[in-house]
Amino acid sequence: MGLQTSTRKAMPPKANKGSGRKVLAYHHPLFVIAVTLTLFFITGCQSIGKGQHARQISKQANDFFRQGNHQESLKKYRQLLETDSGSRDRVYFEMGIIHAHPGNKQKDFPKALANFQNIVKNFPDSRYRQDSQMMIHQIKNVIIKDKTIAAQHDQIDTIRQKLKDKEFKIRALENKIDSLKREIVRLRTEPADKILIEKKARRLSLFSKGDVIRTYKIALGGNPVGPKERQGDNKTPEGTYTIESRNRDSAYHLSLRISYPNESDKKRAREMGVSPGGDIMIHGIKNGLNWVGSLHARIDWTKGCIAVTDEEMEEIERLVPDGTPVEIRP
Repeated sequence: MGLQTSTRKAMPPKANKGSGRKVLAYHHPLFVIAVTLTLFFITGCQSIGKGQHARQISKQANDFFRQGNHQESLKKYRQLLETDSGSRDRVYFEMGIIHAHPGNKQKDFPKALANFQNIVKNFPDSRYRQDSQMMIHQIKNVIIKDKTIAAQHDQIDTIRQKLKDKEFKIRALENKIDSLKREIVRLRTEPADKILIEKKARRLSLFSKGDVIRTYKIALGGNPVGPKERQGDNKTPEGTYTIESRNRDSAYHLSLRISYPNESDKKRAREMGVSPGGDIMIHGIKNGLNWVGSLHARIDWTKGCIAVTDEEMEEIERLVPDGTPVEIRP
């Protein structure tokens, strides 16, 4: 199995001035190695020893290589080193080629280097000396690049971990701030004097003397776009209302009844010849399902009501007296 080439033959030809075509000159170490290894594969293995036994082992090495069984091929080469002393430089060279071959899943650049360095050191007159020097240079470049890439990956992983740590700290601070806000709300003695519900933002805000004292993520009716027009349309109303009553024994933890329908809602329903519906509430999660918590707000699941978590509903119920104005915006 002999490589009948050198890197000088492996490099691409220069551009033909009269052809109008350009040929790129590749100098990347991986390209040079690939060219050398490709020519090695194309030319195949030739007999290394003069004896029939050596030729047979050489053929077996070649067959294993072509089958992609690089480890068995290397075993045959090591066997050749024991049976044939006249072509040891060729054996070392071709073993180095196999160790560095891109198709070798167990390729080993240090072992490849050791074989090429052996030729340079111990075979000064070898025809493979110059090619071995080239391969040493290119493989070292590849190793350096691989180490650089590995170091960059490690650096990226470190940065990612730091970002995760910072995100965790940010979430912890956000939770702490939220807890402090809840404590502030709990300690407040003055009630809210207005409720603002923003349907598009899925947000309910409590106001006191013009200041926002608390905000909540909400879920709406299953058909949330547009104002409620009739009974059963699963829409959340839009307009100005008040809190007219409350139910501390609600099937949805606690509830505050909104004064829907107002006169405008009733007039529209009469003109359409339909019932405007009613029973629009601000309420918590259905009894027995409070473990859902804040996840409930990921979808609009009510029949037109405004839903918050049970804990949030307890705050709202405590802070909002009957008669509090409610503005519901699109």
